This record gives sequence, structure tokens and C-alpha cells, in this order.
Amino acid sequence: MTMFKDRIDAGRQLAEKLTIYKDQENVLILAIPRGGLPLGAIIAKSLNAPLDVALSKKIGHPYNKEYAIGAVSLESTILDNAIGVTKGYIEEETKRIRKKLKKRYEQYYSNRSPMNVKDKIVIIVDDGIATGNTVLATAELVVGQKAKEVIVAIPVAPKSTRDSLKSSSYIDDVICLQTPSNFQAVGQFYMEFPQITDEEAIKILNSGIA
Repeated sequence: MTMFKDRIDAGRQLAEKLTIYKDQENVLILAIPRGGLPLGAIIAKSLNAPLDVALSKKIGHPYNKEYAIGAVSLESTILDNAIGVTKGYIEEETKRIRKKLKKRYEQYYSNRSPMNVKDKIVIIVDDGIATGNTVLATAELVVGQKAKEVIVAIPVAPKSTRDSLKSSSYIDDVICLQTPSNFQAVGQFYMEFPQITDEEAIKILNSGIA
């Protein structure tokens, strides 16, 4: 079941659902790299809001790396579905992921500084989510940094994930365009779903356009 031509199409559709936030001074678009950047750039331009990136990454299950058992940001760790996974594995993965996030931080902020989220309405954007752990880690991070409000904007997710995010104390609202029952992977709902490189993502971030 294809729902979106590409990330540009998904970003435009999401932007239409977010017009209430257009031209508000305290709105910040926070895109999850790398796939969230093309959508985030379109939404930021549409709403006349600044764009930044959220640096967080899922912890994959030891026997299935695509299955998230939690997520890590530079400052926090969230665990979910981690029954039977050793503490040692989680510690090693957290250490490995943080090292990767620090490298990404240096890449993305080589000539700019992270934007302050304090007192901002933060709209977290990704190209779709499965478990939602990365988004949840990001939401927890920005709430800890005193964001005024946290909105999650995504094209597609399982209904259970959307509902779980809606019930989170860290998230004020979830804008999700589609919740298909046959969800297996985000890419199945796009006609074109190429990998986004860090270089491409940084270029989008620095130029503000997709």
C-alpha cells in the first residue's frame, strides 16, 4: 500500500495539517536525521519556522537490529521491550550509539550551534515511525530542556504506536496522516524511499530547503 510519492510529498501533506503554527515566533521544527530532514525542511519553510535536528537513535534488539528496545540521546536513555536483554548489551550499545551521536553532533554543528528549545513549541518530524522509541527519547530530551509544548508530526505509523505516543506525558499532540493495519516498515508506504546520507541531511539543514 503506497501512500506517498516520496518524502517531499509526505512533507507537503504534513505541512497542510500544521498551518495553525504558521508565523508563530516560538515554533521550532526538530527533524530526526536523516530521513526526517527533507520533511522538516518543507514544514519549516511552510510554517516560516526555524529548522534544527534531534540527535537520538534507537537501540536495536541483539537478535534483530531493526526491532527497537529503546533509544538513546546524548543525555538520556529510554528502554522498552527489553525483557531478556542483558544489562551488558544495553550498556555497550548505549556507549556505541553515544559515540556515533557525538560524531554526528560534530558534523551537523560544525558551523552552527543547536537551537535553544526553552519556551518553544517544538514540532518533532520524522518520515515515519515503527516503535516510536526514537521520537519518545527526543520528546523526553526537549521536555527536559524546558520546551513549552511538544508536537509529533509523522506521515505514517502503526496505530498502536501513535496511541502510545499520544498517551505519553512528554507529548502534547501527535499529527499522524496514516495508521495502516499492515505496517511492516516505513519504506513500504513510499513509492520512492532512498537512503539519506549525512552529507545530504547536513546540506538540507544548512540551506533550510529539501
